[in-house]
Amino acid sequence: MTVVLLPFPDAGIPPAAVPFLRGAHAVYASGIDSELADLLGAKPAPEDLAGETGPVVLFAADAADPAVAAMVRAGSRVIAQPAGAGLVEAAQVMDRLRSPGGCPWDAEQTHDSLRQYLVEETYELLEAIEEGDRAALREELGDVLLQVLFHARVAAEDDGDPFDIDVVASALVAKLVGRHPHIFSDAERVHTAAHQQVRWEELKQAEKQRESSVDGVALGQPAVALAGKLGQRTKRAGLPADLFPAGDSAAEQLFRLAAEARRNGIDPEGELRAVAKRFAADVRAAEKSARAAGLDPADLDARAWREHWPQQSSDSP
Repeated sequence: MTVVLLPFPDAGIPPAAVPFLRGAHAVYASGIDSELADLLGAKPAPEDLAGETGPVVLFAADAADPAVAAMVRAGSRVIAQPAGAGLVEAAQVMDRLRSPGGCPWDAEQTHDSLRQYLVEETYELLEAIEEGDRAALREELGDVLLQVLFHARVAAEDDGDPFDIDVVASALVAKLVGRHPHIFSDAERVHTAAHQQVRWEELKQAEKQRESSVDGVALGQPAVALAGKLGQRTKRAGLPADLFPAGDSAAEQLFRLAAEARRNGIDPEGELRAVAKRFAADVRAAEKSARAAGLDPADLDARAWREHWPQQSSDSP
C-alpha cells in the first residue's frame, strides 16, 4: 500500500509515485479536491483501508489525515512531494493577484514602486534574525519571498525583455551548480568553508569577467556595510590599508573603522546595529526610571540623565 501526500496539488504528482499508481489495484483520495480526485481516477477512501487487498494508492492532502495514519500503521510507504512544492502555489497566487480580475493595488505596482517594500521587508527579516524570534523569522521570510515573486511577475509583463519566476529559478540553479563544481562534478574537493569562499569568488570573477576588484559591490547598501565590503574586496586584491581615505573627517574615520573591521572578520554593520539597539534600550530604561521618580523624561538635564542611566552600562564588556 502506498500513500501519496499532495498538500500542494498544483505542484503535481511526485515522480516516485508513478510506478505504484500504474500498478495499483485501487486508487483512493482523502481530503483533496473532488475535481482533482476525478482527474486521478480516485474514489473516496473507505473507513477501513487496512483491510484492502492488492496494491492500493491513497492520495491525501494532510499527513495527519486519519486514513493516512491507518495506512502508515499498516506499514504503507509514504511518498511526499519534493521540497519547494509550496512555491508553485505561491507563484500561482501571485499570478492571480496580478492578473485581470485580481487585486487592483497589485496590478498597479512596478519595480520602482516596490523598492521601498523590498528594503523594509529585508530589514524586518534582519531584525527577526537578530532577535531570535522564530515566529517572526517564518513570517518575514515569507514577506521577502513575496517581493521576489512580485518582481518576477512584473518582469514577465515587460514588452522588451520579459522573464518569469521560472527563468529566475533556473538562473539560480545554474549559478549554484556552477559555483559548486566539487559537489555537482568531479572537481577538486573543498574541505573548509574558507576554501569554499575563496573558490566562490574565483568562479564568480571568471563568470562575470570583472575588470575591477570592486565591480559588483552594491553601492546602494548602508554606508557602514558598503565601507566594510570595499575593505574586504580590496584586501583580496592586495590593496594596503594605508591607501584608505586618510582624512580626519568623521566620515573618513568611519570608513577606515568599518573597512578594517571587515578585513578582520567583523561585520561592522551588524556590530554597529547591536550597539545602537543596546543604547536605545538604555535610553528607554533611563526614561522609565525618571517617570518612576515622578519626572518628565522630556525635561531631563544632563545630571538627571546620568542619575537615571542604567547601572550596567551598554558599553560594558
